[in-house]
Amino acid sequence: MKLATYQDGSRDGQLVVVARDLQTAHYATGIASRLQQVLDDWNFISPQLQDLYEALNMGKARHPFAFEPERCMAPLPRAHQWLGAQACASHVALVYPAPGKALPGGRRAVALMAPDGASGFAGPRARIAGLDPAQDIDFEAGIAAITGDVPAGVAAEQGLEAVRLLMLVNSVHLRAVQARELERGFGFAQSQPCRTFSPVAATPDELGEAWRDGRVHLGLQTSWNGRKVGLCDAGSGMQLHFGQLVAQAAKARALHAGCVIGSGALGNLALEASGDRGDLPKGFASIAEKRAVEILQEGAASTGFLQPGDVVRMEMKGRDGVSVFGAIEQTLA
Repeated sequence: MKLATYQDGSRDGQLVVVARDLQTAHYATGIASRLQQVLDDWNFISPQLQDLYEALNMGKARHPFAFEPERCMAPLPRAHQWLGAQACASHVALVYPAPGKALPGGRRAVALMAPDGASGFAGPRARIAGLDPAQDIDFEAGIAAITGDVPAGVAAEQGLEAVRLLMLVNSVHLRAVQARELERGFGFAQSQPCRTFSPVAATPDELGEAWRDGRVHLGLQTSWNGRKVGLCDAGSGMQLHFGQLVAQAAKARALHAGCVIGSGALGNLALEASGDRGDLPKGFASIAEKRAVEILQEGAASTGFLQPGDVVRMEMKGRDGVSVFGAIEQTLA
C-alpha cells in the first residue's frame, strides 16, 4: 500500500491512503490519524489500511478525492531518529577522497554515519531556504526506509523484516561546511541542514519484483533545472542493503518504530578490485560526484553548486512507467 500525510495545520498532519497510480486518495480517518500510530501498532492497523487501499484501487472506496502532492508533508513528518548511511561505494569513492586523487581500489560503502536528530524533515515541494550559496549547496538523491521496532543485536535478515515503508529522500548538503567537518573529524550535523521526502511512502511488497535482496531495483532519475543529470540504479548501486543497515543501526541498541534510515547518494560506479580508478558513472546523484569526475578527467571542476532559483527534481518510476513514490521537486530560494 501507499501512504501520505496531508497538511492540516498540525505538526504531524493527517494520514491518507493513496491509490497505486497516485491519482486518488482517501483519508484514513477512523483507522489512524497519523503514520506514527500505524508504526506503533503495525500488525493491528496496517491490515485495515490495506483493505482501504484495495477498495480505493478498485474504485469502491466511499469518499475518494484527487491526490494532490502539493498538500503533502513528509510521509513521517517527525521521527524518533534519522540515521544516514553511505551504502554506495561509488559515492564514497568519488566524494570523500581528497579532490583530484584517483579512485582507490576496494573503497567500501559506509554502513552508518553519525546519527543526528530528526529535525528538518520536509515535504516534497518545500523550498530550500535560509542557506548561503557560498557554502556550496548540493542535493543528494537516495532512498530511505522507515522501520518498525527493532531489538538490539538482530541479524541482517531480521533487520530486513523490520522495514515497513520506503520513500525517496533528498539530503541537502553544504559541501564547504562538510569539507571543514571532515578535516576536523566532526560529524555531519551542520553540513546536512535538511532532508526532503517524496509525497508517498510505499510498503516493500508494493514494488513487486523490483524489491529483492533488500534493495529497490529501479532507476532514480534526478534533474536539475529541467536537465537530467542522473538515472542511478538503486539496486546495483547499493553495496549494502537495507537489512544490513538496520542490523548495523541496532547492533548495540534497540530501535523504536519510526526510525528512518537513509541509503545516502545512489550511484552506478563499479570499482575494480585490481585497479585504482574503476569505471566512471554515467549519471550523478549529487553535484559533488559530477565535480569529482570533472577533476579526474579534466584536472578541474567546471560545474558549480546550486544557486537561487535552481530547481531539483527526483522521481522513480516502475517498469509500468507509473511513478512509485511521486516526485520531489524543490526550488532554492
